[in-house]
Amino acid sequence: MPLDVFSSRAGEILAAMGTVIDGKRDAVSMALTVLLAEGHLLIEDVPGVGKTMLARALARSVDCSVTRIQFTPDLLPSDITGVSVYSQVDREFEFKPGPIFANIVIGDEINRASPKTQSALLESMEEGQVTVDGRSYGLASPFIVIATQNPIEMEGTYPLPEAQRDRFMARISMGYPDPASELEMLNARATSSPLDAITPVVTGAELAQMILTTRAVYVSRAVGQYAVAIAQATRHDRELRLGASPRATLQLVRAAKARAALDGREFVLPDDIDALAASVLGHRLIPARRAGATSALSGGNIADIVSRIVSATAVPLGSA
Repeated sequence: MPLDVFSSRAGEILAAMGTVIDGKRDAVSMALTVLLAEGHLLIEDVPGVGKTMLARALARSVDCSVTRIQFTPDLLPSDITGVSVYSQVDREFEFKPGPIFANIVIGDEINRASPKTQSALLESMEEGQVTVDGRSYGLASPFIVIATQNPIEMEGTYPLPEAQRDRFMARISMGYPDPASELEMLNARATSSPLDAITPVVTGAELAQMILTTRAVYVSRAVGQYAVAIAQATRHDRELRLGASPRATLQLVRAAKARAALDGREFVLPDDIDALAASVLGHRLIPARRAGATSALSGGNIADIVSRIVSATAVPLGSA
């Protein structure tokens, strides 16, 4: 897909989502970035700030299959992946797919389910398949999980295991709207929900072409070295007990390619890495002191550490 067509389609998606999410262009742009980079998105914030609304707005803007899973303490892994049911007619077990079999899966309040149920997503998010009773079933492509969660300090929540957090390409926080946006929200939603007015602006085939265009964005060796240097620095920083994984480095570069494409460029700049480092790496890092390790609201120290590491990492020559 030519970049001008790519930019036009991306603009239509952003515009459609912008009719629902007021004053949060950065969050909207990050959601689209993760979708184009073939990653998964974790949205963490207090209740009522539009986490699920953002996920649903993205899902409605694209003509793909969408499912929603409400995570609760009694949710079982089979409620997500599906289950084999014995057929009296055929006298054999028949697999009944669960809600994970969709292009866009919205996991609402993911950290209200038990760690066992949360782990049911691990294989699907990494390998694009589900294994039930020894048989593997491929998932649709593209495939993205957009999960929301409340801060772990809130009642009835379970912290996501490190392996689960590492599957998410990026974590963002919505934050409260500014007064003007909040007032506009009151007026716009006085009689109906803006979600009802959203119709798909991009077909599944067009989305697949946009993803291929994103994959083709050029990453120079120098920019790759820069991303690796940042990841390596997190593994040796005295303020961190757990640094970024190789998967994190790979996803940081993939997200940077999507950001470059959205900016109309065929190549990645160090600025793309800098802009995405906090969102892509932050939720994977564990500070030397456990307090505030996993919450976006109490983990401001993590953002400060990432910012310091990025600022201290030299940009290789020839990367611009």
